[in-house]
Amino acid sequence: MKLRSIALLAIAAFLTACNTKNEKDAQSALPIKGTWELVSGTTITKGVSAFTDYTKNQRMIKIINDTHFAFLKHSLNTKKDSTNAFDAGGGKYTIAGDQYTEHLDFYNDKAWEGKTFTFTVSFKNDTLIQKGIEKVEKAGIDRVIIEKYIRVK
Repeated sequence: MKLRSIALLAIAAFLTACNTKNEKDAQSALPIKGTWELVSGTTITKGVSAFTDYTKNQRMIKIINDTHFAFLKHSLNTKKDSTNAFDAGGGKYTIAGDQYTEHLDFYNDKAWEGKTFTFTVSFKNDTLIQKGIEKVEKAGIDRVIIEKYIRVK
């Protein structure tokens, strides 16, 4: 009986270790880690679409490592003696299959902090496309966003 319990415990430990390895392999299979530059975005609010070309007048990058993401955006046409329009945020993320979820722990607008945003992600060569719902009740935001990024080399 004691030998049977030990054998079952060993099998359970082995299966858990294999499962953990498979989950890590699945996460590393998606090429999400790296530095990405936002090139365009579409927002859909109450059925109305708005397209933004992020290559004009501003620049935004998103950096994703093993556990965290951060984004930084600033204006490109700021006078030397004025304050730059700057935006930044970040936090932890999780990914399961094509579902990428950002947990916004830091942001310059406190109404957005603590929010969670889930996106469906797809990759084509060095392009990342993420689509999801951005909903922040305190800021009056409820929209679909589709963002297109290119990998920074």
